[in-house]
Amino acid sequence: MLLITNARLASEYSTDLTPVSVLIGDDGVIQQAGPGLAAPDGAETIDAAGRILMPGMFDAHVHFREPGFEAKETIATGSEAAINGGITGIVMMPNTRPALDNPAVVASVLNSAAKNSRIPVYTSGCVTKNREGKELAAIDGMRSLGVRMLTDDGDTTADPAVLFRAMQYATEFGMFFASHCEVPELAGPRALNEGVTSYRLGIKGSPACAEEIIIDRDIRLAHATGAHIHIQHVSSALGMETIRWWKSRGDVRVTCEVAPHHLLFSEEDIGDYDTHYKMNPPLRTKADTEALLQGLIDGVFDIIATDHAPHTPFEKSQDFTSAPNGITGLETAVVSLYHHYIATGKFGWDLLVKRYAAEPRRLMGISVPEIAPGHKADLMLFNPEGSTTFTAEFMKSKSRNTPFLDQTLSGSVDLVVLGTDVLKRTI
Repeated sequence: MLLITNARLASEYSTDLTPVSVLIGDDGVIQQAGPGLAAPDGAETIDAAGRILMPGMFDAHVHFREPGFEAKETIATGSEAAINGGITGIVMMPNTRPALDNPAVVASVLNSAAKNSRIPVYTSGCVTKNREGKELAAIDGMRSLGVRMLTDDGDTTADPAVLFRAMQYATEFGMFFASHCEVPELAGPRALNEGVTSYRLGIKGSPACAEEIIIDRDIRLAHATGAHIHIQHVSSALGMETIRWWKSRGDVRVTCEVAPHHLLFSEEDIGDYDTHYKMNPPLRTKADTEALLQGLIDGVFDIIATDHAPHTPFEKSQDFTSAPNGITGLETAVVSLYHHYIATGKFGWDLLVKRYAAEPRRLMGISVPEIAPGHKADLMLFNPEGSTTFTAEFMKSKSRNTPFLDQTLSGSVDLVVLGTDVLKRTI
């Protein structure tokens, strides 16, 4: 038995942090939750004074690179990185090799996850075979294995007629579509935003309209077919406003996500060709970053998702145009959002819990953890008085491609518990 005492409970439903102690039984189920609990005989006690207790986070957009790119990340290392960041469940994207476009590959990934991950791992499936945008993938076979999200993530499903047919077909099965929005012909080299920074660095940029056009197109397809469309990693203010407008109509089911890096950084952070700031969609202007933050506060964004994209040091050490897009995010998300926005009063713990723990699970049709008697323990303890230095030794991911490498930020994830397992403990 484990008793956590003197914590403050964060909830998606309130801005207040309420005093709480939690007793977890030998079966991993919460037996009692309330202030001033006494420790039963044989129970281990953790004094959480000054710390904040909340459900474990859930990331609905990660790349674990298995199968095919295990030099970058594996299910084992990626899931440990998630735990290190206070995350107790994830959804893998299907741009592996082979792609997750049929039940055989999906089954092999789920089997690997069952053996190698200490947290639940879910997978999305491709819309089209090998993500080529031509023929529909084996959608029903993947559905039978629990796949709910369909996406050609990393590429747009280029032919709208193919996506239209997929929406008509899969919506009947209760599946939904996640869209990486990009007109390839406009996006060009995908290296960085078209603007002042691209001009200064002498690199052809990718205009925001390349993203915004497909945001509108795919929502219109969902509107016409009755499908649920989820727009991934929105990076521009106008793209966000397009989604806001469609939501205001009330006649289409559209959800969307924002990544921490699009909330925290702008194109100005690229400096002199720093590939740790190269991603797709690219970092936009400061005005875009500020608008996205306000959109998160306003509730335009349904979830926060990292788009965790590990790459090897060799790949990221290439010149800016040749280096691959993407940064890691699982280990840095909670701490960086606390450091920059919660600690500074921009938003509260309730927003983080709602958008990074509760709503991502609801999106996937998964029950949301409750820190209440009768519920399985699925929780994280955060120390706002602590600090985290993102050294190579601290990080569990196989890759280190993050702008936060060797930086120290305020706050630390001190405890992660899932059922009977204490997955992380530094307290």
